[in-house]
Amino acid sequence: MQLPHGTSEKDTIGRKRFSVILSRPENFENVGLAARAMKNTGFSDLRLVGIEKLGPEAERTAIHAGGVLKKARFYSDLPTATKSLHLVFAATARSRNTFSILTFPEAIETIFRYPRTTRIGLLFGNERTGLTSEELGSANFVFSLPQASRQPSYNLASAVLLTLFALFSRSRGQVAVGPLEPRPIVRGAQDECVRIILMKLEKNGFIHGGNKAHVTEMVEGLFGRLALTDKDKRFLMAVFNAGAK
Repeated sequence: MQLPHGTSEKDTIGRKRFSVILSRPENFENVGLAARAMKNTGFSDLRLVGIEKLGPEAERTAIHAGGVLKKARFYSDLPTATKSLHLVFAATARSRNTFSILTFPEAIETIFRYPRTTRIGLLFGNERTGLTSEELGSANFVFSLPQASRQPSYNLASAVLLTLFALFSRSRGQVAVGPLEPRPIVRGAQDECVRIILMKLEKNGFIHGGNKAHVTEMVEGLFGRLALTDKDKRFLMAVFNAGAK
């Protein structure tokens, strides 16, 4: 594999553990440009959600990055696309009332607080609408990219490039700072844990027709963004199983 200019064989940030996830992209040119950004910075795993194939526009803009496009994987929904990952970091340009948003530097630092065996997804939304609240439910952390003004927001491919370049730049500096956080269980297991909690809350009557949507969003927002470890999952299951007796 040809390495980006100026890098060595030693991959100090473990780029293979990162996946770039584009949810519902409309402009295939942006997908090609995102693939080019990945090639430029040494990342290779591209996951596309909500589309079944790419058009020739993607090939035209993915200069020297056709290999990234050819290996891209297609998914019908985000939970399927993220279930094999341990953590998902979602980019948003809008303020969110129900989500705590990390600054860009905070997000980068948070990523490197986890061991290199942690598989991480970098999630970007539709060019026009960004990520919906439901899509953000598939993320553990939400971050924003700094800019001089609120409008216009970054182009999708630009947001991907800025994020990947920040990670790529860490290969030239000190990576680990302080003790590492324990590696979470994969998102599929995290989602299953939340599903079981919701089921038990509904069974004991805490969730009912009048509050189901609100409580479900609150539970998913709380437990879905805790980066649950296996120990956390066992504890939560014990608590909710005890409460069901």
